[in-house]
Amino acid sequence: MRPDRFESDTVIVTGSSRGIGAATARAFAAEGARVAINYRSDADGAAATRAAIAEAGGTAEVFQADIGNESDVARLAQQVEASLGPVSILVNNAALIDRSSMFDLSLEAFDTVWQANVRGLLQLSQLVAAGMVERGRGAIVHLSSILARLGVTNRCAYIASKGAVEGLTRAMALELGPKGVRVNAVAPGLIATEALLAGMRDPERQAAVQRHIPEGRFGRPEEITAAILFVASPEASYINGAIIGVDAGLGARESTPA
Repeated sequence: MRPDRFESDTVIVTGSSRGIGAATARAFAAEGARVAINYRSDADGAAATRAAIAEAGGTAEVFQADIGNESDVARLAQQVEASLGPVSILVNNAALIDRSSMFDLSLEAFDTVWQANVRGLLQLSQLVAAGMVERGRGAIVHLSSILARLGVTNRCAYIASKGAVEGLTRAMALELGPKGVRVNAVAPGLIATEALLAGMRDPERQAAVQRHIPEGRFGRPEEITAAILFVASPEASYINGAIIGVDAGLGARESTPA
């Protein structure tokens, strides 16, 4: 850890009241960044993230905004810049998951997931990248998923949205790279977050899934955070348009146990 690596940066981490987002917010603050903690409904979680950062001597403020709501996204971008200064790093972590089967998935539910996971991500990137381009410097990191390439049942909306995120990553990188702004995506595998465990409550199933992961375990949020900080850092200056899988090799192995 380098306490000064991001000392000149203002960072937005969407969906940072818990899980990977909270771990990422804490890690950026520990390395000197001014961090905007964003939440949709978990005010207590956002407050806890801020308290942990403050206790460690870091700087962070909390901003409520639903990334699936157009006016909320515009307000978030304006408030963060007014409070913490021009944004130089954006981490698009916020996402919704719908666990309906294909036939039970309503078009309304699909649209809700798409609004948050794709449309809101694009809108916030547009707003923040405009200032980055003016200054000739910036980094955007999208959170994708191993499910953008490996399908499972009852996740149609989420899988479609993460496939779109990876397409946007490449398209945005080509447009913004020549202007000094890099765009990459980190694609976690199976990480022991509340969201994952909520959809896999049976301990026997958890154990069976973990046996299929080459590492033999679920990942930790901090292991995803390490990749996010790296691709956002100056050390990754020649990485642009990349989709970086952090999945302990799960994305590389056979689809069923050998």
